[in-house]
Amino acid sequence: MVNLRFGAIEEAYKKRPLEVKTPTERPEQFYGKYVFNRTMMYKYLPVDVYQKLIDVIDNGSRLDRSIADAVAQGMKKWAEEHGATHYTHWFQPLTEGTAEKHDAFIEHDGKGGMIEEFSGKLLVQQEPDASSFPNGGIRNTFEARGYSAWDPTSPVFIIEDTLCIPTIFISYTGESLDYKAPLLKSLHAVNVAATKVCQYFYQDVKQVHTNLGWEQEYFLVDENLYFARPDLMLTGRTLMGHDSAKNQQMDDHYFGTIPERVQAFMKDLEIQALELGIPCKTRHNEVAPGQFELAPIFEECNLAVDHNMLLMSLMKKVAHKHSFRVLLHEKPFNGVNGSGKHNNWSLTTDNGILLHAAGKTFNDNLRFVVFIVETLMAVYKHNGLLKASVMSATNDHRLGGNEAPPAIISSFLGKQISDLLEHIEKSDKENIFSLRGKTGLQMDIPEIPELLIDNTDRNRTSPFAFTGNRFEFRAVGSGANCASAMIVLNTTVAEALQNFSERVDALVAKGEELPSAIIDIIREDIKTSKPIHFDGNGYAESWKKEALRRGLDCESNCPKCFDRYLDEDSIKMFESMNVMNRNELEARNEVKWETYTKKIQIEARVMGDLTMNHIIPVATHYQSQLAKNVQNMVNIFGDVEGKKLSERNIKIIREIAERTNIIETEVEELVNARKQANKTESQRDRAIAYHDTIVPKMEEIRYHIDKLELVVSDELWTLPKYRELLFIR
Repeated sequence: MVNLRFGAIEEAYKKRPLEVKTPTERPEQFYGKYVFNRTMMYKYLPVDVYQKLIDVIDNGSRLDRSIADAVAQGMKKWAEEHGATHYTHWFQPLTEGTAEKHDAFIEHDGKGGMIEEFSGKLLVQQEPDASSFPNGGIRNTFEARGYSAWDPTSPVFIIEDTLCIPTIFISYTGESLDYKAPLLKSLHAVNVAATKVCQYFYQDVKQVHTNLGWEQEYFLVDENLYFARPDLMLTGRTLMGHDSAKNQQMDDHYFGTIPERVQAFMKDLEIQALELGIPCKTRHNEVAPGQFELAPIFEECNLAVDHNMLLMSLMKKVAHKHSFRVLLHEKPFNGVNGSGKHNNWSLTTDNGILLHAAGKTFNDNLRFVVFIVETLMAVYKHNGLLKASVMSATNDHRLGGNEAPPAIISSFLGKQISDLLEHIEKSDKENIFSLRGKTGLQMDIPEIPELLIDNTDRNRTSPFAFTGNRFEFRAVGSGANCASAMIVLNTTVAEALQNFSERVDALVAKGEELPSAIIDIIREDIKTSKPIHFDGNGYAESWKKEALRRGLDCESNCPKCFDRYLDEDSIKMFESMNVMNRNELEARNEVKWETYTKKIQIEARVMGDLTMNHIIPVATHYQSQLAKNVQNMVNIFGDVEGKKLSERNIKIIREIAERTNIIETEVEELVNARKQANKTESQRDRAIAYHDTIVPKMEEIRYHIDKLELVVSDELWTLPKYRELLFIR
């Protein structure tokens, strides 16, 4: 029996040249080199066109199509100077990835030749096939028309020889078929609602911007080992594999020295990301072996989402150069940490006030409390919907274990803010604030300076934690599009702020002073939102019972969690905020259920194939070897003594026989269960059937395969093991 595993291991352990793209300039000199940013706009566009375009970007003015030709000409000139020969509308369909169709800058010249051309019409609008992307039934195969439309608020960029134009993607009938269109609408909704509330405190505020800082966790594996694991190749995770004797239990990988090859990959990735205007800031080893993290400086939310999608694509390309494969699955390996993408979210006014940060005056601190409490109100009212926004077949494996937040949404505030809200709820209006800024902690070591202590601790078990001047939505999955969570969060906060201002205005109309009216409403909302506030251990069994008692959404069945999108309260909110309508929500849920089913279906097929073509043949081959050995021992020592001397081998033979028999039976049951589930017409019911019947059977099969891995000879086992996959050399 030929074992390709050892060849893959040998190749993986070979020393490779550390190929790194090393520029001669400092980062600030090449940052944004391939981005048509404001500096390039000013250089390549007529002054009046530049001013109109900036007005669109900064103030949300409607794009005047009359300037499109001039913008297109400027973009084309800039792009050609960087070697671009093609252009594409770059959009984010409901596939968790991006899409692009490249066209050359060429047209007929009418004389038998060709000319290079790029018009405003081609910049502003294109026509992808809407029936070929997930659409939840909005588009049939015979109704294929859809449109991509330029988003001028996210700058165009160049990848290799192609000018990439960020766009939204909508159907012929106007429904959004992507993440960007509803994200932009949600950003507008929270801007309008938050600006109205801000003007209670600061009359000069004209806009509120949403900020996002994502933290991208990922695994790296050697490419040769990756190709020797069909489950990794086809599903992004290991469907089988026993724990390594050593994994993360020593806590020695987190923030440890970055392996040399990984450091080379990270440097190359950062350089290329910086050239594309992605402001990479932090890199480090994560908790699990083979796991790492990259985080940028905070950006405006729409741009941050685009940059994250671009980075995930870039990571895969750069990793290949370094003989790695990037794993963005939320749980590629059992028994060690999964990968998330913590979304740090905050609101900032156009004059630089961070709305979730405390201030020095009564007015500043009242504003701070308002935005903290109304964010809590949003999370409380729609906690099930927020959970649904991060649920998926892949994130299902991560939530609730190994430092991932539980599948119950709650918000950690920390002792100081918790005490403050309780104080406001119970004290008189003239004495409601007792905020402290950063206090000092003096160490008893002369050489160490005084440490400044934040107004909150951290709680890794909280899905939605306040971290000083922002909230960190920790439940978002590594491979997810951040927009999914941000659409829901922005919209729920917009609704809460709008509701707040309506109630305040009603009290003021009755003659109450504005500060008094604000405090009255805030006190009501502090009491109302108390169930969502939890500063304890989210992993504790007692919390699950307490959360249920508080009325929080404790559903853990992923397909059922998606139902929250179609609750009447959810539909009413999305429609009233003009983010999505009922038809769009229903279509998206169809896509979510179908995607869930297909991912589990693929995993089940891969598991069946690996089991029957790798595991069973290897196990029975080893069993035959042991049987021959037993027979030889009997021939040499006689029946009684030979069998006694072969007790261990006989025990293993029996275990292999029992486990392979169980595995073969369960694989057959798995196939039948899949056939039965596929007969279910409803996408929702089919997804639930896959969750309830297919997933448990796969876990049962895995259990027995992992046990076989421990007894079958290592030299026969064809699949690279965890001890080989997790540790990079």
